[in-house]
Amino acid sequence: MTSDTNDKPAYDAIVVGSSFGGAACALAARESGLRVCVLERKQDPGERLHTTGIIVKEAAENTGLKDLPAQFVRRVEKVRLYSPDLRSISLSAPGYYFLTTDTPQVMRWLADRQRAAGVELRLGQSFRTAERVTGGWHVEGVGTARYLVGADGAKSRVAERFGLGRVHEFLYGVEHEFDGIALPEPNALHCFISRRYAPGYIGWIAQTPTGVQAGLALRHDPAAPRLPDIAGFLEHVGGAVGLPARRRPDAVRAGLIPCGGPVAPLARDGVILTGDAAGIVSPVTAGGIHSAWRHGWSVGRALAGASAGGPAPERIAHREAPRFLIKRTLRWAFDHGQMDWPFDLLLRSPPLRWAAEQVYFHKRGGAGRSKA
Repeated sequence: MTSDTNDKPAYDAIVVGSSFGGAACALAARESGLRVCVLERKQDPGERLHTTGIIVKEAAENTGLKDLPAQFVRRVEKVRLYSPDLRSISLSAPGYYFLTTDTPQVMRWLADRQRAAGVELRLGQSFRTAERVTGGWHVEGVGTARYLVGADGAKSRVAERFGLGRVHEFLYGVEHEFDGIALPEPNALHCFISRRYAPGYIGWIAQTPTGVQAGLALRHDPAAPRLPDIAGFLEHVGGAVGLPARRRPDAVRAGLIPCGGPVAPLARDGVILTGDAAGIVSPVTAGGIHSAWRHGWSVGRALAGASAGGPAPERIAHREAPRFLIKRTLRWAFDHGQMDWPFDLLLRSPPLRWAAEQVYFHKRGGAGRSKA
């Protein structure tokens, strides 16, 4: 329904969700002088998280995340890749690294960063519905804005409410956090291939600023949902990385992770999706922080450009969404052809090393040496 009110919109943009995509959009729009309100359903942005919080070098150096406080991140410079029989190789690329994070503190820092920039951040307020009014959208309980941005996760209420594309392909991931533990090899992201424990994906263990993070994900089948057996996984691999046996986790997080690529349509009529809501997550690695930030920032800049007579931000949102064509092909192959024996047999072969370097280091070529 469209209202005939002629009141000037209270905001230029209302963003639903304060995670990486939403925060980037809000900050970019605010940096250009727009009036921005962000709705976040959680009272504490650091609670009930679904993200792994591992930041790749590109995001660490070329986005607003470059200003993250040092105490919230830990630099990891190589990948140790394990075959199903738990043999491993060490992979690295010159100058490349990852940052593991104290993820709850990173999310709180992002919230503080938005407030400091002049964004009106409303914690504990969910998006319910909105109606078309003259000059934009009226969001129930909030006010009127020219644009509405959905950065509200893989089960986006904004997408559902406005008939935009929906995410239908998922991984299901679970993570355990162990405080105060130090791994014997803390400078590696330990990644495990296992059709038994992680069909369609991998398991991982990494040193973080506060201890150790261990995660497991598998392809989600809504017709026959299966929860990852992270307890069995950690019992199986813990000895390979030096993780103490049978310790209860200090924190647990779990949730659905998009893996099908961008949805369509992801924008129309002044409503735009970004981040997980738009499916902007790597179909292979499920890494979404860098892609979400870049797309959210592009959307925020496009909103500002449109206010100055520039191109429609809906068009720019579609154009700037990564297509992941090669990674979607790899996702199909992993879903339909994953077997353990080729990884056991070929772990130290040049073709497998080359393929792993493409996934982890984005075609930089590795300098790692095989190790038992």
